[in-house]
Amino acid sequence: MINDAGIWAPVLHAHLPFVRHPEYVDMMEERWLYEAITETYIPLIDVFQRLSDENIKFRLTLTITPSLANMLADSLLMGRYLSYINRLVDLAENEVLRTKDLAKFELLARIYRDKFYKIRSIFEKWNFRLLNAFRHFQDSGYLEIITCCATHAFLPLLANFKEAVEAQIKMAVIDYEHHFRRAPKGIWLAECAYYEGLDEVLRRNGLSYFFVDTHGITHANPRPGYATYAPIDCGSGVFAFGRDPETGRQVWSSEVGYPGDPNYRDFYRDIGFDLDKEYIGPYIHESGIRLNTGIKYHRITGKNIADKDVYDYSIAMQKTWEHANHFVFSRERQIAAVGVNMRRSPIIVSPYDCELFGHWWFEGPEFLYNVLKKIVLEGQYTRLGTPSDYLGIYKHSEKAVPSMSSWGEEGYCSVWLNEKNAWIYPHVHKATERMIKLADDFFEATGLMQRALNQAAREVMLLQSSDWAFIMKTETTVGYAKKRIKDHVFRFNKLYESILGGDVNVLWLSEVESRDNIFPEMDFRIFKKQ
Repeated sequence: MINDAGIWAPVLHAHLPFVRHPEYVDMMEERWLYEAITETYIPLIDVFQRLSDENIKFRLTLTITPSLANMLADSLLMGRYLSYINRLVDLAENEVLRTKDLAKFELLARIYRDKFYKIRSIFEKWNFRLLNAFRHFQDSGYLEIITCCATHAFLPLLANFKEAVEAQIKMAVIDYEHHFRRAPKGIWLAECAYYEGLDEVLRRNGLSYFFVDTHGITHANPRPGYATYAPIDCGSGVFAFGRDPETGRQVWSSEVGYPGDPNYRDFYRDIGFDLDKEYIGPYIHESGIRLNTGIKYHRITGKNIADKDVYDYSIAMQKTWEHANHFVFSRERQIAAVGVNMRRSPIIVSPYDCELFGHWWFEGPEFLYNVLKKIVLEGQYTRLGTPSDYLGIYKHSEKAVPSMSSWGEEGYCSVWLNEKNAWIYPHVHKATERMIKLADDFFEATGLMQRALNQAAREVMLLQSSDWAFIMKTETTVGYAKKRIKDHVFRFNKLYESILGGDVNVLWLSEVESRDNIFPEMDFRIFKKQ
């Protein structure tokens, strides 16, 4: 090994589909964003701030998808989030009173109350604009923020429409520059989905690297000598980094991963379902539908949701330290073992859904804080870095073409194309085909016609989002996903017909622009024929 240390490169992928409904006061699906802000995004900002205050020079890669960035920058949604966190503070105060004769529960209620006050304080500190916080930590040298496909489109299923693929990447870069005031260095392809030739699109848009699942590298042609411990040059000068399976198992696995420890907080047992509706009613949906509040008093214990012991916060925090120690020890051993057989320092790339840390795994942010701090202060063979850091050291790598792959179940396309969601693709493809033709036929459009074309581009991009097919496959909020598909198809087709007819209804267009207001910098010409 050339250097005496390898790089551990954690990569957190923060994504939610674009959900914004000004026409409703309380839209359940908007709570996806509010929960993620409360349980993941602000707790991570707090972790970054604590490490910075302690002069811990950590490095971490963070994807903020364009869909999410546009929601975090939206005044309506951020105003609604402030109301959401205010209600949680109020609920936690009531819980402290309700549990005053139940010592273990009262202690937890006080912990939640203090947590929600802190969350609100951090939100206010950054002037209700969390992108300002993330940009600050990037500008300070701690984070490397990268982009993603504009609306998280699963690109292999758009591969026959090269203009649409180009538009997804081009819009992502434009939007990133709008929010972060610099060009992105890398990209998280939605679902880590790659097909041969996609790297050329990335190169044309100034992107240097992307990620694939393990088999994207191990099945590359020719097979790389260093497996996932070094990137490969796809032949275009764009590099592919492969997912390390060991760090995936340790953190992701429900069977052997750290989040499954019985001492950690249980995700599914929530007072939104446990308490009397008369009491909890003001804090769930206005229709009376029970929802998670984020206040949970039980630990994992076992598999039966009704048979859960009371959560002990102090024990759980101690467990995060124990698991962090084990994780760092494992990285030291892993790097020492593989490094002796390499002519360069290895890199261990660990991609995770950002929402794992805090939302699904309540203690995840504290675990991450402990890991980052321990590596910086005590790492012998391991140091923190990003893909760009590594490429700055090693400017050349083995040349190979990654295998077509994704990080979804079974590793290819079956999650996003199956009997539950195949019906959407004729609509997606027809709208995409029409958008490409519109961009070519009306390239010189101005004024009202240009507005209509820009909105048509927004509608087709929202239609292309991989989230709707994923929801149908996993059978969660299927009704909502189907409605989104139908709404975007309807809006696009109405715009298409009005553009062709030269008769755009300005009042209706204004209404659609106010609803689907993603990408204020949209220029429909990104769909022009190549």
